[in-house]
Amino acid sequence: MTRTDEELVARATAGDLESFNQLVARWERPIHALAYRTLGRDEDARDVVQEAFLRAYRGLRGFKGEAKFSSWLYRITLNLCRDWVRCERRAALVQPPEGTDAVDLADERAAPTESVEELVARREMSKAVSRAMAELPEEQRHAILLKEYHGLTFQEIADMLGCPLSTVKTRLYQGLSVLRRRLERQQAEEASLRRATWESSSS
Repeated sequence: MTRTDEELVARATAGDLESFNQLVARWERPIHALAYRTLGRDEDARDVVQEAFLRAYRGLRGFKGEAKFSSWLYRITLNLCRDWVRCERRAALVQPPEGTDAVDLADERAAPTESVEELVARREMSKAVSRAMAELPEEQRHAILLKEYHGLTFQEIADMLGCPLSTVKTRLYQGLSVLRRRLERQQAEEASLRRATWESSSS
């Protein structure tokens, strides 16, 4: 029988380590994805994941269940990522969601009928999204990551970040608007460059 997060948390709080191990197994990949998309480096993401679960285990007795366990875990992870970026004094690199990342041209996620040209185009779009996301303010970037990449509701994000629902919506819409404009500008610049290159080679 599959237990809910709440049931596993209750059992883990009572001292059942196996229940906490089940929570780790259930949420390790989403938490790693969030850390990786925020930091952009797998080694750093793995360190954050380990620390996030360690902090979660130590703080279980203080978890009141007012938010979902997953939301609480996401908040711990984001706080750790924020601390890491500040400590390293470097910009976070945002990775695009699964399905748009084609760094490896032999990616098993790619459709069998997808041509090499299409794969390359998808890879370039992934890079463009990463660059544009990295330039967004932290609050807007986190709102997009949690809503668009991880599927959290506006209310879950508001509870997790401790801000009003309207603030989350504003951050998301503003971030997406800026992201869309920057991508359109990048595409226009690239199209202009290709046109200039073609005209130069054909003259």
